[in-house]
Amino acid sequence: MTDSWLEPTFRYEQISSKAYEHPADRAATSALHSIPLMDAVIKRLTDLSHERRLRQILIGNAVRIGDAQVPQLWADYQRCATCLDIASVPDLYLTQTPMVNAMTVGAKTPLVIANSGLVGAYERDEVGAVLAHELGHVLSEHYYYTTVLVLLAQFLRTSVPGRLTGLPVRALYLALLEWSRAAELSSDRASALVMVDPLVTCRLLMRMAGGAVDGMSLDAFIVQAVEYTDEDDLFARWSRVWVEIGLTHPFAVRRVRELILWVRSGEFDRIRDGHYVRRGAEPPPSAEFEAAVAHYRERFSQTLERTTGGVQKLITQLDTWLKGRGGTDDEADTDWDL
Repeated sequence: MTDSWLEPTFRYEQISSKAYEHPADRAATSALHSIPLMDAVIKRLTDLSHERRLRQILIGNAVRIGDAQVPQLWADYQRCATCLDIASVPDLYLTQTPMVNAMTVGAKTPLVIANSGLVGAYERDEVGAVLAHELGHVLSEHYYYTTVLVLLAQFLRTSVPGRLTGLPVRALYLALLEWSRAAELSSDRASALVMVDPLVTCRLLMRMAGGAVDGMSLDAFIVQAVEYTDEDDLFARWSRVWVEIGLTHPFAVRRVRELILWVRSGEFDRIRDGHYVRRGAEPPPSAEFEAAVAHYRERFSQTLERTTGGVQKLITQLDTWLKGRGGTDDEADTDWDL
């Protein structure tokens, strides 16, 4: 276990989420924003009382953590929030779920839910890495789209409510899944910054992939991550893409590789030394960063084409649904490119 993060908390004063944002995250977010009517539809979904019902379902069978309830977990959570200079800390809940996971939801007021399978079986610093990851989502405001993703997943598991008839629920769900996988890469970086040692986050990802089993070698897993990503067989790579396309998170091996590459780039050390983007002072992205964003944006566009039947078809369906709900909020112009 790494104890350095348990020392008096280092604070990244006024750090902006842009300081650690992965280009795939920015590309996916900007691509979603560029789809006409997408934001209008998402706003309607969160205004239909669905979010309030979701919130009650999630916290109705969970324990709220605080000074008098699992105080060590609460103290570690607060420490992570202080490190990222988050003043308004979301409520933290613990739910009895064996799977190792956590999530941040709430389009207007976020909350963090951690599964007991994580807290009960993993090392304290590994749990801290997950808490820091979730607070990275908070600072990046990922919870808005995540809430809609969770709602759409529920709609797909049950009969779609009448007010959603005509809405391309599955197409929206797949588009948001692609965004979600990109957003996770940013929050992995936030986790590494809080934990001080990026290998703690990598170790957590390894154990999430293989279980909390003694004898695992992180060095061997990092080698595996590089080998897996560099697979030369085209059919094998495409098979992997079609499996991953239905997941909220990228494969653990890819997440480890992306994090290691970021650390090797020097960005991690620069932020640790205090050289980072601050809130309200975000400069235009560099040409190198924009080139990376363009690369991931093209991948995102191709995914939408494969999963939604074409962006123009998706736009038409969104427009039809909004008009059926009483207008498109003056956003009916569909002459946009993704």
